[in-house]
Amino acid sequence: MSTVLPTQQQEPGFAEKLKADAKDRIQSFRSGFRLGELSGSLGDLGTLLPIVLSLSLTGQVDLTASLIFGGIWNILTGLTFRMPMCVQPMKSIAAIALTNHMSMGSVMGAGMGVSAVVMALGLTRTIHYVQKYTPMSVIRGIQLGTAVSFGGKAADLVKQAKSFWGDSWTWDNNYEWACLSFIIVFIFYYRSKRIPTAMILFSMGLIIAFIKLYTNPLAKAVYPKIGIYTISTTVPTWEEFKHGFLTASLGQIPLTCLNSVIALNALAQDLFPERPTGTPTIAVSVGMMNLVGCFFGSIPFCHGSGGLAAQYRFGARTEVSIIILGFLKIVVGLFFGSSLSGLIGSYPSAILGVMLFVSGIELGAVARTVNDGVLSDQKRHANFIVMITTASMLVGFKNDGIGFLGGMVAAICFYIGGRWAGSMDDDIKEEEIIDQASAVTTARGGNDEQDTSIRKVSPETESQDSLGPAQLDANKSASRP
Repeated sequence: MSTVLPTQQQEPGFAEKLKADAKDRIQSFRSGFRLGELSGSLGDLGTLLPIVLSLSLTGQVDLTASLIFGGIWNILTGLTFRMPMCVQPMKSIAAIALTNHMSMGSVMGAGMGVSAVVMALGLTRTIHYVQKYTPMSVIRGIQLGTAVSFGGKAADLVKQAKSFWGDSWTWDNNYEWACLSFIIVFIFYYRSKRIPTAMILFSMGLIIAFIKLYTNPLAKAVYPKIGIYTISTTVPTWEEFKHGFLTASLGQIPLTCLNSVIALNALAQDLFPERPTGTPTIAVSVGMMNLVGCFFGSIPFCHGSGGLAAQYRFGARTEVSIIILGFLKIVVGLFFGSSLSGLIGSYPSAILGVMLFVSGIELGAVARTVNDGVLSDQKRHANFIVMITTASMLVGFKNDGIGFLGGMVAAICFYIGGRWAGSMDDDIKEEEIIDQASAVTTARGGNDEQDTSIRKVSPETESQDSLGPAQLDANKSASRP
């Protein structure tokens, strides 16, 4: 009889792969059109709105360009990564720009400088080595420290509101709105995919902002006006580029590499293991966003683990969420543009603060996995200490780079101590053996004064210890002359 040889399975061709990918994307889009995705897309507004508004009101960025390019990057990153990858402002550059009253050209130069460095690390794949030699405990510490920082910034936003029914109490921005928002979020915390809490909070704040703007506007308030808003190029001079790079870029580079690339990649693998990402791809994405957008006055953008955590917590599970958000940003930027500054300025900070606080909670929650898969008690203890050290220094010095260096020094010291000064686990094992020896001595009728130290037993002695009394007497008789 002739045997039937198994047929060799052929690899699918390019056309078949393209067809399968298109089919998978269509199914993802169909399943992604639900309220939870739209709600999740609004989860990062607590970070976006205050920063964009502050810089646009001072003329340091162009609001129209920021909205349009922010929407474009939302769509492109959604199609590229196929997850709710956030697009958020570079916070360190924004803070330094506001503090030092930097010009628009200097802010654009700072964004381009950071992006050039990060993109070079991605293209040369050297960012991979930064990830490879950065302990997970340090990454979790950065995420935990960022979460605590978010909590502090959220508290600052809430404190801008008026206290409970005080003399200066106002109906539109007070602690009562903050408490109500807090209760709404946590009552439906585990139902965010079905109950769009972010959409509820955003809509509530938007209604308040409209009423305030048209009934009690701020001085020189700008009202929304429909039209066609265009953008123009903004090319920084060499002096502006140098000033922006030396003043703001140097502090943003470690923050972008650690939180926007490495920590984000770790969080994406935790939340979406079926959608593998890579640090080089994320780094190149950050570089492309600003090397293009900053030439038109857009605020410097990056990705971030906090934004991804926020959007995930409020219901985003697919790329549909940020693609919808991207289209909304483009439409609003084209037809309303800078006229929205008055409406954004009237938005209650109490509600924004709660949304930012929840973002921090979700980001900090991933720190609980720092010891997943670690069996050694010493390693688990060391990981926790390194994580707390990283987070504490990040929060205390308000600098991701210092937190990273502190965590790395602590991790290296633990490594050297364990390699050259002995292991805590070895001490624990020795104590357990001593306890076992003490128990055996007690069972044989010994007293507490007997030596319970561990002795090395020769093979001959060990074999004799295993013999019974009759066999020992026979051996002794045979050994006598």
